[in-house]
Amino acid sequence: MSTITRRQALGVAAVAAAGIAAAAPAAARAVRTPDAAPAAAAAGPAAFDEVFEGRRIKGGPSHGGAHHGGHHGGGYAVHIDGEELHVMRNADGTWISVINHYEPLATPRAVARAAVRELKGAPLVPLTLV
Repeated sequence: MSTITRRQALGVAAVAAAGIAAAAPAAARAVRTPDAAPAAAAAGPAAFDEVFEGRRIKGGPSHGGAHHGGHHGGGYAVHIDGEELHVMRNADGTWISVINHYEPLATPRAVARAAVRELKGAPLVPLTLV
């Protein structure tokens, strides 16, 4: 009966690991970008209007009258109790706001909810540029 040496076992393991490493990026792309994703990404995030923890949060496409004309938010505006929450879309598709600048979230709705939680009942003060 033939026995496998330690060197042969390590060689097989190294080849298997290299194969898995080579296949991982392709598998990740397939998971992140299903067939419907490009159309949904082109359309932008869904609009919302809800009461969350007692605060009215609204989000939707901006029409040029927003704080920066939609430059950072990609043409999307978010409001808490009628006051604009300055949002920005990151290069990786996540969103941040002036309140949770270091906590990127998946959608503007998630950013608005996180801001409401962080405000803890305090009013949102409009962002003014000096």
